[in-house]
Order: sequence, then C-alpha cells, then structure tokens
Amino acid sequence: MRQVLTPLGASLGIGLCMLLAERLVRLLDKTLGKNNSVGAVFELLAYLVPHYLGTAVPAALFIGLLFGFSKLSKSNELDAMLASGVGLHRLAWPVFLLALVFTLASTFIFGWLQPMTRYAYRSLIFDITSVDAFYLAEEGVFMETGSRTFILDKLDRSNNTFKRIFLFDYHGDKGAETLTASDGVLIPVPGQTRPVLRLNNGHRLKVNNWPNNLKGAEPETAGVAEFTTTDTPLGKVSKDLFRPRGNDEQELFITELASSDHSAFKNVKPDEFRSELHRRIVSILSMLLLPFLALPFAIGRARSPRAYRIAIALGLLVAYYEIIQQGALATRTSGLSPWLTQWLPLALLAAFSFWRFYVVSFRLGGEGLDRWLVPLQEFGSRATTRFLAVFGIRRGEA
Repeated sequence: MRQVLTPLGASLGIGLCMLLAERLVRLLDKTLGKNNSVGAVFELLAYLVPHYLGTAVPAALFIGLLFGFSKLSKSNELDAMLASGVGLHRLAWPVFLLALVFTLASTFIFGWLQPMTRYAYRSLIFDITSVDAFYLAEEGVFMETGSRTFILDKLDRSNNTFKRIFLFDYHGDKGAETLTASDGVLIPVPGQTRPVLRLNNGHRLKVNNWPNNLKGAEPETAGVAEFTTTDTPLGKVSKDLFRPRGNDEQELFITELASSDHSAFKNVKPDEFRSELHRRIVSILSMLLLPFLALPFAIGRARSPRAYRIAIALGLLVAYYEIIQQGALATRTSGLSPWLTQWLPLALLAAFSFWRFYVVSFRLGGEGLDRWLVPLQEFGSRATTRFLAVFGIRRGEA
C-alpha cells in the first residue's frame, strides 16, 4: 500500500493542479477587475474540483498501481515474495480493497457531488457575467447587464463613483426607459448579489408602449421627469437570478436519472437520460477493473522494457475512456443502445483484464508481452541513436 499510495497521491495532486491551472486562465479572463474577483476565482475552482476528480482519480489510481508494483518487480522484491509462496493474487488484495474504496468515493462524486457543483458553477458564472457587468465598465464604452445598456463618461474605481451616465432599460413589449444623470455611485447591498446605482441630478424618459404604425392608431405618450436623486438596481431580483437545477442531464443526481418519473425535467430528452445514467454507472464500475488491468503491465523480467509496458497501459486506459465518452455521445444523439456503446467496451476490458491477470498469477512463463516489446525497444534504441548521429551527438553524450 505504501508503494502504491506515494505515486498515487503525487499523480492526483499534480493532475488536479494542471487541470485547474488550465481553467484558471479562462476564469481570470471572466472575473478580472470585478468586485471580489479573487474570491470568485477560488470559489469557481472549488466547484470544478469534483468535475476533474472524475478524470483524475482513476488515472491516479492506475498510475499508482503501475509504478508501485513496477518498483517491487524491478527491485526483485516481488520475485522474493513469489519464491516464498505468496502469489500475486494474494499481494493484490490490499489494492483490491483500495479500488473498492475509490469506487465508493466515485459513486458519490459521479452520483451527487458533480451535479451539485456543476449547477453551482453555472449559477456563479451567470451572476458574474450578468449582474456584476458594471465592475468591468470602461469609460466611453457601452456595457450590457440584463436588459440594461449603459455608458459612463468618467469612472473612479477607488470609490465606485462616476460622472455623466446614459442608461437605457428595454422592457420588451411594455416599452423602454432612458435615464441620464450628471453623476452617481455604485452601492453594494449587503446580503444581495445585485448592486444599486444611485443617480444624481438627472432626467427620466419612460415609454409605456411602442408606437403603433397602423392607420388611425393614436400615438403613444411618453413620460418625462427630472430627479435630484434616484436609486435603480443593476440586474434582476436575486431569487430570479438563475434557473432551477435540472436544465440538462449533467445537473441531475443519479437517483433522478434512474427514476421512472422524469416529468419534472422537460428539457432533457429520454436518450439523454439513458446516456448519462449508463455513462456514470460504467465509469464507476470501471474503477474495480483497474487493479486487474494495471498489475500485469507493471511486473516483468529484470531486463523488461518497463517504459514501453507503462506507455501501452496508459494508452489503453485513455483509449477505453475515450470510447466510453464517444459511446455516451452516440447514445445521446443517435439513440443507440447503451448496452452496445458503453457496456460492451466495459465487458471487453473486463475479459481482457481478468484473462491477463489470471495468466500472470497462475501460469508459468507469464503473459509473453516481452517477446513483442523487446524487439520494439531495440528498434527504438537504434532509431534514437541514428537520429542523434545526424546532429553529431553520441547517445552516451546526450
């Protein structure tokens, strides 16, 4: 367990950092310059962690198994244990239990945590882009927030004050309202996500209905008024900021996907329910196969080309998960049976993994992968030597 957990923890930490760092750049682009932008970035990153754990956890477990047992094999500790009568199937019991623990954790992550945090992430992005647009305002540039369009002449971010504002509020069929003011200030409201614009010394033009061009129609009247001070909220009422959870299948809990009553989620099609439910179950069950798949690739002879074995194992895992994702997409878009697009790849991987684990554990001579890898290693070595020779470099010097 110690040999496995060390590379597992390192790969999980490094993988999460790399995935979050890639998203951090895009989040900074959305939030930079806004009110409490640093706090918003870290909150968004926290919501993304469960999403990336779905990818990072199986990869980290697989890498931990490969490197942990490869180290035991390379240092001849595994040979000593096998010679004393302790077989590979007995040595693998701790990692089987470890895979079971990760399977239970994945059930919670895929089933409930990911849908909750996905909805929270989308809700916060909506709040940032729709309500806090004022915080990205620039002098002399039109900005939109909800149904309102405004432009500022002078802006002082140190105290959120501004000079000369033009604000147009479109009400659809009910007309529009236009405000102009000589100066004003943005006032945050404690406990609410929408700020308030306090305008001073301005004019208000309100049109209740749009003009009717039909012959004989009476012209619409407009109301004009002056004000010394007026407050207008920037954005919508906080309880109406975002839609309810369940707009698509990725926001639904696994129990909601498995339920026979889907009437509450009218935006989701039946094929989307099927595709997402089977994708999550297959992803969870795949965790149990990782020890059987990884261990035969991790062990080998003393002069075995281990780098090639690990590369083949990782490539096989990546290809499998890509097939599962594409199978889920085919079910969702084309209506193909998930038993064909997702469960068949799982069954084939299970048969391949169990067979190789059985051969390595209970048959003399091993699984014979080295007879293919050794010529491949020799070819790669010759190709590398010739490539370096083109630049006048000897391989030992490189």
